[in-house]
Amino acid sequence: MIVSSRVEQFQALVTGNPGNELFRFSLAQALLAEQRTADAVPHLEFCVRQRVDWMIPRIVLGKTLIALNRRDEAKPLLEDALRLAIEQAHEEPERDDRALLADL
Repeated sequence: MIVSSRVEQFQALVTGNPGNELFRFSLAQALLAEQRTADAVPHLEFCVRQRVDWMIPRIVLGKTLIALNRRDEAKPLLEDALRLAIEQAHEEPERDDRALLADL
């Protein structure tokens, strides 16, 4: 079988191992790259639930929810991501999160 897109490639990996948060995150990124924003949300939510210390899915999910006009849902995720950025000493994500929160 020839896999014709990144979405199909990562969907096959998720189907084979649905509990793998890295496969889910990669699928979400592929969906976002194809402008399938709403389809990416459940996979990003899965990643957020799986790892309380994983900052990037919170940022990506927050941005995705903003794009979907779900700003109230995005705010706590971005606040949590900001906390993680500070705790983990990630300066650039900290700046980005502060800017996103200021715009909410």
